[in-house]
Amino acid sequence: MEWTIRQVVNELTSNPIENTVDTLKFGDENNKIKKIAICFMPTYEVIKQAIKQGVNLLICHEGVFFQHDGDQVVESGVGQKKWKLIQSSGIAIYRLHDAIHHEYQPDGIMEGLLHHLDWMDDVEEHKEIATIIQIPKRKLSDVIDYVKHKLNLSTVRYVGDLSMNCSRIAMLVGYRGGGLTAIPAFEVDQVDLVIYGEGPEWETPEYIRDANNQGNRIGAIILGHLESEESGMRYLAKRIEKRFPTIPVEFIATEQCIKWK
Repeated sequence: MEWTIRQVVNELTSNPIENTVDTLKFGDENNKIKKIAICFMPTYEVIKQAIKQGVNLLICHEGVFFQHDGDQVVESGVGQKKWKLIQSSGIAIYRLHDAIHHEYQPDGIMEGLLHHLDWMDDVEEHKEIATIIQIPKRKLSDVIDYVKHKLNLSTVRYVGDLSMNCSRIAMLVGYRGGGLTAIPAFEVDQVDLVIYGEGPEWETPEYIRDANNQGNRIGAIILGHLESEESGMRYLAKRIEKRFPTIPVEFIATEQCIKWK
């Protein structure tokens, strides 16, 4: 069976979200699918790789032009060169951000991360923003080593005492590490540890500092935005392979551009 781009997109989302960023950014929705690629970030190099592999539909999570709301071409040499690459190739680009976070149950990005960490069986509760898991008690240093190994990370940032014990953990993917989302996990859900992508450094980390200076034993592992969410898109590629077995599907990893020396 041949599928059009529109048919595949319609299978990915069923309930339209108001003011969503989930739209077809480039390409003709009536074109037949030849090959699909999934990525977290549609970088210039990722797009070039997709084109080279014969992909005519690229499904990404984040925006093409360095912003969240809206995907209008940035009026710069860099943005224009990226736009010309897309236009000259004819590749279609669809952004799947809002639906995978809010329509999929549980959150599709969260589910992918939990699968990657082998923690799906440890889930206690999927909440709107966070997932609470319960693991056998282990030191924060051991949890960090485990997460680094599973996600193939050389370093992570953390807050807290490496010797503290952790068993109850709140997972918050992407930009959900701010005080309004992460602090309730400590106050309401009584977790020992939060693991999140990113957030303002003056909020959750400073809360943890003060809490520990008051005699509490809590901590945080800060993965980075890409590091917390790319697993979800990798998992999406597996879902799409199952749903459309006649379409070649490729996952293209995004190299982290933020380095540690």
